[in-house]
Amino acid sequence: MANIKSQVKRNRQNLVRHERNKAVRSRLRTHSRRFRQAVDAGDKQAAEAAFQTVSRELDKAASKGVVHRNTAANRKSGMAKRLASL
Repeated sequence: MANIKSQVKRNRQNLVRHERNKAVRSRLRTHSRRFRQAVDAGDKQAAEAAFQTVSRELDKAASKGVVHRNTAANRKSGMAKRLASL
């Protein structure tokens, strides 16, 4: 345990941010899985809706720094290719 007051505060902030980032990453995985399931089922309408949702979530996560913006762009690009192949 830290003795320095500022480090105690920093540890507290890190815990809060860690929990928030964990929730965002979990949400990303959930939406990505729904997109993959729609694509695998061949349901184009569901896949398009899921793609819009996961795309928005990726942009939000990238803007908050949870995932790198290039990572978000790469994932969106790959999903767009899969969607176009339907």
